[in-house]
Amino acid sequence: MLAKLAPLNTPDIADLRPYLATVADPRSRRGRWYPLTCILTICACAVISGARTIEEITEWGQRAPNALLETIGVRPYPLRRRRSPAACTIDRVLCRIDPHTLDTAVYAYLADRHRTTTENTPDGDKDTRPAQQAIAVDGKTLKGSARHARPRRHLLSVLTHHRPVTLAQTEVGAKTNETRHFLPLLEGLDLTGRVITCDALHTVQDHLKRLVEDVGAHYVAVVKTNRPTLHAQLSALPWDALPLAHTRSEKGHGRRESRSIKVMGIADSLGGICFPHARLALRIHRRRQQAGRKQTRETVFAVTGLDAHQATAAQLAALVRGHWAIENSNHHIRDVTFGEDASTVHTGSAPRAMAALRNLAIGVLKVTGAVNIAKTTRAIRDLPEHALPFFGIGHEPDLSGT
Repeated sequence: MLAKLAPLNTPDIADLRPYLATVADPRSRRGRWYPLTCILTICACAVISGARTIEEITEWGQRAPNALLETIGVRPYPLRRRRSPAACTIDRVLCRIDPHTLDTAVYAYLADRHRTTTENTPDGDKDTRPAQQAIAVDGKTLKGSARHARPRRHLLSVLTHHRPVTLAQTEVGAKTNETRHFLPLLEGLDLTGRVITCDALHTVQDHLKRLVEDVGAHYVAVVKTNRPTLHAQLSALPWDALPLAHTRSEKGHGRRESRSIKVMGIADSLGGICFPHARLALRIHRRRQQAGRKQTRETVFAVTGLDAHQATAAQLAALVRGHWAIENSNHHIRDVTFGEDASTVHTGSAPRAMAALRNLAIGVLKVTGAVNIAKTTRAIRDLPEHALPFFGIGHEPDLSGT
């Protein structure tokens, strides 16, 4: 499985440890044995090997040979023995660490890896891939993080469409708080010329207007009945008079899906619609036939600030599809492969820190070309030294005594 990935030439891959070194250590200097960078590197290597809990992270460190622990930075005890951190040590660090600085370090590393990979290995279908790079803004709830009077933690993330990698993430408290964190989350990113895709919750006039006027970004925003005036205007357009601009059908996983799109220009001279910088209106019709079930149909409207010469109908359909695909390329993997919803970690900043480590593992595997994340993590899990090259850490195994 590992042989199918891109070559893991350690000198050509950015080292994760300098990024983690920027995270402030929350512990007292007295009695501190393990450096914070060492603990976080162990956590990153364990999670990319399939570890779901703090106990499994600890077990990964216990399986690691002495030479590997030395490479990571574990200090030797008397008689030159090296021991990985205990579960209580890792748990205490993750609960007390500053989640914002950890997110900054992790997502800066992923952004650099993604930028290097996309520049060196451009791929994809030229007919459907837009000329502008697209990123999606979407939220996710950590279902297992609720305890007593404390509600579930809810995270808002920014992810790339092509080779899905998380670029930023913040905790928003509840899903209804996503809109007020939308612009602050995007502030530190270079959005010039990029396309921002969002669901109906973030179809807010002031937010998207600022993205276009202040940052120079584009947008593709889904419109539902939570914006009644805009939805009524879009549904009243003469769609029946337009031919289909693009259609696509897929078959797999026990279902058939077909999607079609119609694109209509919005002329300001004819009145336009009540949304800033809207150039095109989209109507996407989806049909889905699950094996043994009735066929379902759904029609969705969207608006975009892109002009007709900036994106074809196929590219616009790919942008909308790419936003929905985030559920499969990130959220589904976090829940199924890494057991995020089943995780009972709930104290302090540990839930958000574990989510950042899972995003780190998924992003690194994606940029190295992994298609099946579950199989790849199982291939890494058997030998701990397989995890280090993914983070640009060189390791020469000790073959003495073999």
